[in-house]
Amino acid sequence: MFVFWPVMAALVVAELWVVADEARARFEWLVKPAAALTFIVAAWAHGALGSTWGTVMFVGFVLAAGGDVLLIPKDRRIFLAGLISFLLGHVGYAVAFAVRGLDWLWVGVAAAILLGVAAPILRWLWPHVEKPMRGPVAAYVAVITAMVALAAGTYGAHGDLWILVGAFGFYLSDLAVARERFVQKAFLNRAWGLPLYFGSQLLLATTVGS
Repeated sequence: MFVFWPVMAALVVAELWVVADEARARFEWLVKPAAALTFIVAAWAHGALGSTWGTVMFVGFVLAAGGDVLLIPKDRRIFLAGLISFLLGHVGYAVAFAVRGLDWLWVGVAAAILLGVAAPILRWLWPHVEKPMRGPVAAYVAVITAMVALAAGTYGAHGDLWILVGAFGFYLSDLAVARERFVQKAFLNRAWGLPLYFGSQLLLATTVGS
């Protein structure tokens, strides 16, 4: 199903073209949902609904796509709704990895490493996060950390390195969103964050038949 990769690449380039200039902002309502729909369709085409873990992943993809749409407006309340949608998407992935099966040694080692990473990330973000958002941000960091640890656990139990790569890529792309929303708005955030995010989602979508 290689066709999804050039389609996604074209849509990500279009999305970057749109966000590079505020005058083109209205086109984001067309391009970004189309990119999100691409990884949803890819998951379906790769057999997501043929297994329990794939079905749960599919729900996660839909929630992530909802988060994509909710991040388009610049309203803080809508951003919070988008954050919650993404958080639930991460929960869906975490549950799916647990359903697929885990090696708990891998989970524990990955969690220890990721907690060491999460602490400086929170120290970096904290001065820039307004108080009403600190609880949701801390919860989000905890959930994405658990999600990647469980991705490591299911890789340790059943293989398929792309699951772990995709999960970690999704994790890293959230740093671009955090920097854009809380630290410093810049095209650079999206220039690396969007390709990493959509590429990671599509990569995960290709694993659901395994």
